[in-house]
Amino acid sequence: MTHPVEDRVRSLADELGIPGVAVGVFHEGEERYAFHGVTSVENPLPVDAATLFQFGSTGKTYTSVALLRLVEAGKVDLDAAVRRYIPELTLKDPAVAESVTVLQLLNHTAGWDGDFFEDTGDGDDALARYVERMATLQQITPPGAMVAYNNAAVALAGRIIEKVTGSTYERAIQELLLDPVGLGMTFFFPNDVMTRRFVVGHRIEADGAVRVLRPWAMPRSGNPMGGMAASAPDQLRWARFHLDHGSTPEGTQVLAAELVDQMQQPTAESPGCAFADAIGISWFLNDVAGERVVSHGGSTLGQFAGFAMVPARRFAIVSLTNAEPTGPLFNRLIKRWAFETYLGIEETDAVHEPRTAESLADYVGTYGTFSIVMTVTIDGDHLVVQAKPTPELIAQLGSDVDHDEPPEPLGMLPGPGDRWVVVSGPSAGSKGFFTRDGDGHVTGIHSHGRFVPRTGP
Repeated sequence: MTHPVEDRVRSLADELGIPGVAVGVFHEGEERYAFHGVTSVENPLPVDAATLFQFGSTGKTYTSVALLRLVEAGKVDLDAAVRRYIPELTLKDPAVAESVTVLQLLNHTAGWDGDFFEDTGDGDDALARYVERMATLQQITPPGAMVAYNNAAVALAGRIIEKVTGSTYERAIQELLLDPVGLGMTFFFPNDVMTRRFVVGHRIEADGAVRVLRPWAMPRSGNPMGGMAASAPDQLRWARFHLDHGSTPEGTQVLAAELVDQMQQPTAESPGCAFADAIGISWFLNDVAGERVVSHGGSTLGQFAGFAMVPARRFAIVSLTNAEPTGPLFNRLIKRWAFETYLGIEETDAVHEPRTAESLADYVGTYGTFSIVMTVTIDGDHLVVQAKPTPELIAQLGSDVDHDEPPEPLGMLPGPGDRWVVVSGPSAGSKGFFTRDGDGHVTGIHSHGRFVPRTGP
């Protein structure tokens, strides 16, 4: 007899056309897994417990724990300026380079344009060279002023680890985390992954065709922001480490319980943000039906990971998928199903309200950063946003990111704050908001966790 999670995973993956998925649930002290589909449509192998998926930005929590191990050792202070550890740090705004703190790197409040993925080579100096390139990044908001997802800031945090330990980032993570926590199926380098069973990313085209996306690997400079691959059991072991306050199932205390718990306490508020109402130390924090949910998903090219915990109930679910654009939807729906099935927690969608074209006119315009251009228009009683990657981002990540995403319909939410929700499509339920200046003019859009300034009418 199959377990209910296996049935639900199979039916949902088939419904969404995803080639391969792996899901793990930790509940009442037991682990449950469901594996379905294949690693690749070009070289199909069954997904199993040893199959490696890229888990993307969930890796930011590894960077944070490594830094906290250095905090515990008295070698790093979260409130210290980054320049204490990287004296040569140069940013576009000299005042920011002087003042930005370690914590601001970890809670996405550093304020510069963060989606920067320049390939600085495969050598041990990749992170050092990447940090040198950060001098070109536009400062969008002052440090500490706003939560805005920032990959580059976490890469900088990885460089702190290198400077303090005198090691490469990858070797430091191996010694500080992977070995002591017992994560024997978590890897950085393609040469380690390619000798094992692993999935590749896919894209489901509008005509239903499924194709493999390339390149497979992120640049080495991206490892602190999310360059690892792991099996579902290793991901669930990482969840148990946090649920058990820094202890392994075998009883080894790797990090002080108070520091693990500190990660799950708010350090910055972000009401209306797509990811969370508050940010801890890397973790996204939301209250759902009176329960604190601690989460951090991730994505790479065609691979999407979901990771959510309910610490008070000692519950976790991890989900790993290998297709866009429906992978994130799978992760969201399987988490919702698991919360309801195992915990009796029902997540509800925000309910938008229709608006007149006149009331929506303020938001119409173009918005942009180094990595993305967004165009907001009106369609009847709601807004529509069309996002396009910039040529600069395409050059960094490869031509497979250059495709037309479906427009996202935005329904405005009642109440203050210019808040909205995506009302349909793969990102349905994702939240965001517009910002205004002191004179009431719309100055930007907060979408998918990023702040994108207004650039024109």
